[in-house]
Amino acid sequence: MLKPLALLLLMLALPLSAQAQIQVARSEAPVAQPKSTAPKMQTATSELLAAPPQESSFWQKEVANGNLPPVTARMPREPLVVDLPAKGRSFGEQGGTLRTLVSRSKDVRQMVVYGYARLVGYDQDYNLYADILRDIEVVEGRKFTLHLRKGHRWSDGHPFTSADFEYWWKHVAQNIEISPAGPPQHMIMDGVLAEMTFPDAHTVVIEWPTPHPQFLQLLAQASPFFIYRPAHYLKQFHAEFTDAKTLKRAVKKARLRSWAPLHNDRDNMYKFDNPELPTLQPWMNATGTKSSRHLFVRNPYYHRMDARGVQLPYIDIVEMTIVGGGLIAAKANAGEVDLQARGLDFPDISILKKGETDGAGYRTLLWANGAANQITIYPNLNFADPVWRDVIRDVRFRRALSLGIDRRMINRALYFGLAKEGGMTALAQSPFFDPANLFSWSIYYPAKANALLNEMGLVERTADGIRKLPDGRPMEFVIETAGERQEVENALAIITDTWREIGIKLIMRPLDRDILRNRVYSGLSMSAVWFGWDNGLPQPYTPPEYLAPTHQEFFAWPKWGQYYQTGGEVGEAPDMPAAKRLMQLSWDWDHTTDIEKRAAIWREMLAIHADEQFGIGILAEAPQPVVVSDRLRNVPEVAKWAWDPGAHFGIHRIDEFYYDDPFQQLTKSQ
Repeated sequence: MLKPLALLLLMLALPLSAQAQIQVARSEAPVAQPKSTAPKMQTATSELLAAPPQESSFWQKEVANGNLPPVTARMPREPLVVDLPAKGRSFGEQGGTLRTLVSRSKDVRQMVVYGYARLVGYDQDYNLYADILRDIEVVEGRKFTLHLRKGHRWSDGHPFTSADFEYWWKHVAQNIEISPAGPPQHMIMDGVLAEMTFPDAHTVVIEWPTPHPQFLQLLAQASPFFIYRPAHYLKQFHAEFTDAKTLKRAVKKARLRSWAPLHNDRDNMYKFDNPELPTLQPWMNATGTKSSRHLFVRNPYYHRMDARGVQLPYIDIVEMTIVGGGLIAAKANAGEVDLQARGLDFPDISILKKGETDGAGYRTLLWANGAANQITIYPNLNFADPVWRDVIRDVRFRRALSLGIDRRMINRALYFGLAKEGGMTALAQSPFFDPANLFSWSIYYPAKANALLNEMGLVERTADGIRKLPDGRPMEFVIETAGERQEVENALAIITDTWREIGIKLIMRPLDRDILRNRVYSGLSMSAVWFGWDNGLPQPYTPPEYLAPTHQEFFAWPKWGQYYQTGGEVGEAPDMPAAKRLMQLSWDWDHTTDIEKRAAIWREMLAIHADEQFGIGILAEAPQPVVVSDRLRNVPEVAKWAWDPGAHFGIHRIDEFYYDDPFQQLTKSQ
């Protein structure tokens, strides 16, 4: 295993001074922020004296052979030092291979999610802290001064400096060929583009005339807003830095049209499928060809260490294997994973518990699910069919669909009655939870549903009792699914029967996830089923823009989201009163610092969603099964499983997980 890695390091590692000294380092201290702009912000930062860094056994041979500098030259001068006992965790040993499964080749990007190295990140209590950054200063919520860690390096050994931010800003974000839609909307506030300056190698200043209350949260999200790039690597694919002949040869070899697509293909920090692209994540991609088995090895230049001087991550290798989605539970049951939650759902708990009793060497934890809803139906308000679109936009139709769902039956049949029945809204643990929103139009009431549809004038029926559209077609309501969760299909099968009682024929259409999304975004999908909002636990500091039509990813209004995301270049402007009100409320939240006003905005937006049924929620709070090897330590027994904020395993810091017998585990994997 180490032989090809040594070759990789020979090509990539840069000579470094072995005399660099590790100085007093900052611990994971919350970022100082005005109370109104970020979650639970505190002003104090603590400092922690760390022991001298210890050399990793994984890289020891490479250091001895001169292929890699010693750890004292690989760590930043002020690394992020983690006091694990203060977090209720134990110090671990380096070593071992962690096995996990995904169902698609694209899901190698989960290593960026799970690894969760961010400029600013959330801790398990949803406080923000400087992670990759040494520190960050915020003035009036509009000026952000980012302080980098001196001596911090990319995974190939090249210095990580403000030049990497400058490259992204000047040569990627504002290059018309690479970014034809212009700079990201996140860098525009109230129509004004940010001013980004670079006073020195370790300082970046980002400033707007007015506050940008979402900026830090964007940096900390599961799918991160990367405002930096490894300039030293990407310049070879950029027309401003590479001669035309050399670039032309590279474009031809890659079989692409021009240099810009080549640059974008190589610049895939979130996709994480280019092993040549340097990274700041705890593990780097070491699989150079398409394979069903991907290996990620520890980043020798990672910036975090424990208080004893042991560089994180503790685990040397992550082995991510691609299997069919239907096999994940079976393979977990057979003891073929060390950490697994993705691809497992509530109905898998019984087979997982059986594997425990059969001695498969793991335990099954049940984490709280942070999504606002487990199963949500999204009628597409931007559907291309004009007749159906008019019907879907009538709130009485969406309410009738919701009233025609027997949530109690679905809960008992699929979740043993343990889920919470009701529409999509804030979960009970949120200060904005309101039972009225949960039950609004969400009690099974077929008589009322029929009355609403009759009121719409949809009274004509076919011979078998299906209502007719205004143009005479039968009301065959097509719901497209990703075909990845059996409980979704089972739930839709139950809904098929109850919707027949109100004269609507449900047609379920399973599709590949990417095809499903493309159909929704283009307006070709009548409706789709997915999870509810990622964040079901909003607080007053949580930006509510995901409740407004600002993202195409909310399947009810993809065209409106596109319009906002591209500044009106594509998509359609919202043209329904409720949607316009949500946009105004989101804007109002951005432009007030008053906690009470922000809370009132949240409550009004949640009430609008409950009344309008833009997303028809079915069930929430079903526990998420998490399979953990009996040998794996520092995995929290009680935790939240949430995409954003949370990054699934990310905020639980899997770089701090370790094995009791790491070297035995490593030997077994070889």
